[in-house]
This record gives sequence, structure tokens and C-alpha cells, in this order.
Amino acid sequence: MRVAVWDTYVTKKDGSVMHFDIIAPAEIKDEEMIHNYGREYLETKDQMGQPLTSKECSFCHIETVRPQWEAEIKQKGYYIYEMENCI
Repeated sequence: MRVAVWDTYVTKKDGSVMHFDIIAPAEIKDEEMIHNYGREYLETKDQMGQPLTSKECSFCHIETVRPQWEAEIKQKGYYIYEMENCI
């Protein structure tokens, strides 16, 4: 499976910046759908309502799915790869 990696930086309610990737099947080209995946994730981190648009989230590259991502992508449609300030 080929996946698209969307590089995302969202300012948290405390002013710090979360950095994470939204990873979804490469066939998904609809940016609004990708942004909705990011908003779902932000809700799990008590960051709902924070802006997540093309300014905060942009397509980065295509790669082959990693085994640790595949089950969640098949279940939810996407995977979040947390990098900075995602706690």
C-alpha cells in the first residue's frame, strides 16, 4: 500500500506547537478529508477547535506503508505519527 504523508503543525491552546504527520492512503487527495482526520486526532488530545487548514497541514511525500501503521489505516482510514509536543 502506498501512503501520503501530510506534515502538520498545530498551535496548542497553551501556545506550544504540536508536530505530527497524518498518514493516509495515497489515493485520498481531498485535503478537507485529511484535515478532518487531523481534527479527530486533536479531539483525542483535548485540542479541539484549534485551527487545522492547509496553512497548518500540507502534503509532504508518498511512501510505502510501514507495518506498524497498516492495521490502524485499515481500521480508521489514517494513522497519526506523533513527533513533537503531542502529549
